[in-house]
Amino acid sequence: MMHTGQFPDLENASVLITGGGMSIGAALTEGFLRQGARVAFIDIAENESRALCGRLHDALHRTPLFLHADLRDISALRKAAAEAQEANGPVTVLVNNAARDDRHEIEEVTPDYWDNNQAVNLRPQFFAAQAVVPGMKAAGGGSIINFTSISYMINNGEMPAYTAAKGGIVGLTKGLAGALGPFGIRVNALAPGWVMTERQKDLWVTEEGLKDFVARQCLKRELEPADMVGPCLFLASGASRAITAQTIIVDGGYL
Repeated sequence: MMHTGQFPDLENASVLITGGGMSIGAALTEGFLRQGARVAFIDIAENESRALCGRLHDALHRTPLFLHADLRDISALRKAAAEAQEANGPVTVLVNNAARDDRHEIEEVTPDYWDNNQAVNLRPQFFAAQAVVPGMKAAGGGSIINFTSISYMINNGEMPAYTAAKGGIVGLTKGLAGALGPFGIRVNALAPGWVMTERQKDLWVTEEGLKDFVARQCLKRELEPADMVGPCLFLASGASRAITAQTIIVDGGYL
């Protein structure tokens, strides 16, 4: 269940979400659709994305626009962004959500592995913003929300390439905010804690590890993908019109 308020200015807004077909991204796609926004999302997972579109159509009688693309391919990313704008009008809300938190040992990282990791976790955030900024400028403003993570803030040693990208996203957010603020475009970041997606449960969650993590949170419950929706809607809406260049931590009080 989504515990979010209604943001009237998001109705009919043109929203583009990267990685919007699964996990946190799927919750964001649904959340914006429930606001009455015109939602397009990019994802590489075709079966899961089409299933999400069917489920949302059945539940809400509205369907997001699914754009199949590999975000490592910048030309494909640009094409998808153009299709989103053609279908829904100039994108005024961009959510850079897509990421892949693979674990890796320092000794096993090759230059190719490093470059591929950054090509998934950092590079598309800049080029997605670049693709939609002209439309935002023409519209008189917009909101870009970049997803980072608390993983780089807690000295997580299991995925240094990933945490480097997530730290870089904060720098990118602040740089874009400075450059785009004069055009009425706000750029902020969200830093989730450990969110219990199916991928996390399948690959890395143990009963003891999760228990210890939740015990360090102020809020003594597991975080769910839906918990990221409200903060993202807030940053997308005019309710946060004076907020830019900030990182909002959504971790249940772990930090």
